Amino acid sequence: MTQTRQAAPMTAPAPAPQTAPAKKSPVNQLNEVLNNGAIKKQFENALQQNASTFMAAVLELFSTDGKLQLCDPTLVVKEALKAAVLRLPINKALGQAFIIAYNNTVTLPDGSKRKQYEPTFQIGYKGLYQLAMRTGQYRIINADVVYEGELKKKSKLTGEIDLDGDRKSETVIGYFAYIELLNGYHKALYMSVEEIAIHAKRYSKAIKGNRDVTVQSLMELSKLPVVADSGSLGWLGNFHGMAIKTVLRNLLSKYGYLSVELQQALDSDDGAATQSVVKAPTADTAGVATAQAVDATTVEYEDITPAPAEVESEEAQVIECGF
Repeated sequence: MTQTRQAAPMTAPAPAPQTAPAKKSPVNQLNEVLNNGAIKKQFENALQQNASTFMAAVLELFSTDGKLQLCDPTLVVKEALKAAVLRLPINKALGQAFIIAYNNTVTLPDGSKRKQYEPTFQIGYKGLYQLAMRTGQYRIINADVVYEGELKKKSKLTGEIDLDGDRKSETVIGYFAYIELLNGYHKALYMSVEEIAIHAKRYSKAIKGNRDVTVQSLMELSKLPVVADSGSLGWLGNFHGMAIKTVLRNLLSKYGYLSVELQQALDSDDGAATQSVVKAPTADTAGVATAQAVDATTVEYEDITPAPAEVESEEAQVIECGF
């Protein structure tokens, strides 16, 4: 009697393990956003034939900035569009406009909080200068550092400053900005190193919540060599450049002629929402301000040097533009 061997049951081959799709790099994600038809159209509307060059600059900036790569690429493009609308290049070397990643505290839907990098458009002092000159209303725009010994006196009544003193050292004691319109209206603003440091601590998103950064530590940064065009960004990286921008921004926003474009830049700039901006004169109101005569013999000065204050001429000082 022979036994029949039963065939073993057939089993289906085990399915191959599925591999998760490779995660796209931040640079590839940004490239996809830039290639979106609607996004391209917005850049083209703002820059016409220069749109592709600007978008290439955005991609280059993003690929070389590790902190920006931690931001949402869509938000980075949104901030870049602000610079595009103002026709300001975001090349760091040019110093006209920047996109900076801030490590902000955000509130989640469940009420908890966490740190998250968010991009922010920030205009440089050279960008402010460019936008102001585009108005065609300015004869002179100048802003720079003030060294020890250069500041002789300042007028509490007219706001004019006398910087004809001899430099005694390389110590920076403050910063100034000066504007003069074509109709003769002129205004100057001086801020000491301490005033600048207080302003930075109060308004800067990057340092106002940082307990390790104090007004005194910021003032110490003014002792560094003056390199206003440094590629470093922010108050801790380029104190002098940020200080020059601050004094020029405050002067333009309060007393300058503001075009729609320049007003938009000031509103978009970092900290603009937290600062009150006095309505600046238009061409008509600036003319009224110029017509208000001031008797120079009644001007009250605050002496900076031991020498007695001299009476200022009513005629404006013309300071050569240092840009």
